[in-house]
Amino acid sequence: MKDWWLYQGTGEAAERRARLEAGPPPPWRDFKGVPDPAYAPPGCEGPAWERTWRRGEGYVPDELEKDVVNTALHLRRPLLITGKPGVGKSTLASSIAADLGLGPVLHWPVTSRTVLRDGLYLYDAIGRLQEAGLEQLRTPGAEPAAPGGSGQAPAPAPAGGGPSIARYLRLGPLGTALLPQDRPRVLLVDEIDKSDIDLPGDLLTVFEDGGFVIPELARLVKEAPTVAIGTDDDTGGAVRISQGRVQCRYFPIVVLTSNGERDFPPAFLRRCVRLHLDPPGPDKLARIVRGRLGVDIENSEEYRELVRSFLERAEDGDLATDQLLNAIQLRLAGAWSAPGDRERFLATVMHHLTGPSA
Repeated sequence: MKDWWLYQGTGEAAERRARLEAGPPPPWRDFKGVPDPAYAPPGCEGPAWERTWRRGEGYVPDELEKDVVNTALHLRRPLLITGKPGVGKSTLASSIAADLGLGPVLHWPVTSRTVLRDGLYLYDAIGRLQEAGLEQLRTPGAEPAAPGGSGQAPAPAPAGGGPSIARYLRLGPLGTALLPQDRPRVLLVDEIDKSDIDLPGDLLTVFEDGGFVIPELARLVKEAPTVAIGTDDDTGGAVRISQGRVQCRYFPIVVLTSNGERDFPPAFLRRCVRLHLDPPGPDKLARIVRGRLGVDIENSEEYRELVRSFLERAEDGDLATDQLLNAIQLRLAGAWSAPGDRERFLATVMHHLTGPSA
């Protein structure tokens, strides 16, 4: 362990987390968001935290991985992780959250249809328009509220309790991560290489500013300067947004994963700390199996043979580490134990992800 490490460093999680929160940021990464005192983000309890903990506690980082992760933490920059499928890119985000006790990981899965607003916030304009129509039927002559998504300014909620825009807005995973808090959240932006070509560029301003404006709220500032809306963790309207702007206090720990299916613009890469994960070798596989399944393969010729078969098959096409874990788990359960089943067992559990036989 190195003295400057926060992730996987010396001391208890609370002590390292305190160092993380108190550490001075680079002057160009010092943000001034003001937390909502009534908002309490999810802590280290509950089902969401249990999922994060189980996923992250068995991760086995190399020294280089620890160096790069801690570099991103100190610089308060996004971490871009590349590597083949199944090498543990997304699991590293859970490992960071579990090791430092930062609460459940916020997850933003990216597809070819994903746009920046999907990560920042969601606005149900159709639902609001429908309620406005119902309100007009209940109150003849009332003006329907504009949905706010077509360039028209939405009308403020009537004093008598008419439709409120807050019910139709909630923050997405990126927007929730950017809420002003003293403790950073961990955000996993999964498979960003599958995104539309514009998304990495669209993220640049958000990464630099540490915040964003919700236009639907900004248009209502005079009527409602502060509005409580839901978050990605809690859709029930838990956090107050002032002046229509979300501005972080501590830049979140953003982990972006890429399978290397595309290149990114230099301006985007410049704003990220980069880490490439290679497929694990025999020693690391042994540590992963011990950490995940509690099996010491050095004491079992059968399991050592499974590791050798996994590495040999990986030479002809990509395999994921969890395929080896699946194979050992099946053998622990007594499945596929007949001598004549070996080749069918390997072909079933360790089928190639790429290559001629995929």
